[in-house]
Amino acid sequence: MQNVESLGALERRIDISVPAADINKEVEARLAKLARTVRMPGFRTGKVPMKIVASSYGAQVQAEVLNDKVGQAFSSAVKESNLRVAGTPQLSPKESAGEQLAFSATFEVYPEIKVGDLAGAEVKRAVCPVGDAEIDKTIDIMRRQRATFETANRAAANGDRLTIDFKGMLDGAAFEGGSGTDFVFTLGQGRMLPDFEAALRGATSGSSITFPVAFPADYRATDLAGKTAQFEVTLKKIEQPLLPPIDEAFARSLGIADGDVAKMRAEVKANLDREVGTRLKARTKDSVMAALLGAAQFDLPKALVQDDQQRLAEMARADLVSRGIQAKEAPLPVEMFAPQAERRVRLGLLIAELVRTENLQARQDQIRKAIEEIAQSYEKPTEVIHWYLGNRERLAEVETMTLENNVVDWVLGRAKVSDLLVPFDELMGHGA
Repeated sequence: MQNVESLGALERRIDISVPAADINKEVEARLAKLARTVRMPGFRTGKVPMKIVASSYGAQVQAEVLNDKVGQAFSSAVKESNLRVAGTPQLSPKESAGEQLAFSATFEVYPEIKVGDLAGAEVKRAVCPVGDAEIDKTIDIMRRQRATFETANRAAANGDRLTIDFKGMLDGAAFEGGSGTDFVFTLGQGRMLPDFEAALRGATSGSSITFPVAFPADYRATDLAGKTAQFEVTLKKIEQPLLPPIDEAFARSLGIADGDVAKMRAEVKANLDREVGTRLKARTKDSVMAALLGAAQFDLPKALVQDDQQRLAEMARADLVSRGIQAKEAPLPVEMFAPQAERRVRLGLLIAELVRTENLQARQDQIRKAIEEIAQSYEKPTEVIHWYLGNRERLAEVETMTLENNVVDWVLGRAKVSDLLVPFDELMGHGA
């Protein structure tokens, strides 16, 4: 049994060694193999003198062999000591004696996790009935998405499409992105800042108005965040939406071949049931995970948290770049992701422990059912099913989702559960 030194709650240190003779033997073997294929100017393949091969590649091969041998020795040592290593160990050479190369490995181990009694834990199960009113609201949104527009000879109101010229000034100077000509947007959709939309609501075609616009403190352009600019806007055109009637043509536009409106409503309800069900599960899952976090307290491996912080920061930077914002314009220190990373790591460890101890692994029939449910929202479900089954990455995502659903069901069967009625508009993000 190896001598394992405890440096803290989860930090450990262990000494390991590898025979120098084994290193030398493996280096010689790898160089000999390399010599059979290496190419160098002035020599035929396989005829490069070993001395030259060793001079050119010896240091690299030596480092590779040493890394492999030390890694194997470390794996054997932690296995012998029955340790579960979290993260990558830090290796430091020690003064070697005799024919052994000695190293010290510092690392963290996974914590012991015990989930407390969930009988007193409160979980909110989200519910939202889908009836005729919800179907009507959804169809109305579809009509607005297919609206045509005609000129309106009245004051601008929410839902109107406006064409404007605008110019913004900050401290008496124009700023980048603060002006435009023949700019089109729909009033009331929240695409523009609240002050901007409020000033144009009630304005008439042909009018020019000047008004202040306050930029929020967290505005994406940091040079405008928290400041107030003056805008001069000319309203050139007001167009009001014309919604298509709910008839055979409208039903056909939604994929109902024979134009049957009753079939269209049934299809809308089926799709709505799936979407509402997905969103309700997500809300319930959030409540379940909060209950789990409250039922178990344990130390977290710093290495896992730091890795996740880095991953979250990289994802955020990539998102900014995809939206045309350079990372240098919005610096994202990894420290700002610490709370989120800690929560993610804690939940991940909790879920993994419950899956292991309560046998909550995702079964193949569950994964297949989940894929079939996802596929139902597509025009050609069979093709979608085959695509998922043939895509390892997507299949892994569904497996993870199914596994988490198993954990949610397990908690719901033990916790104190009460229903939480979620308004349809809130659940679907329709706004006021």
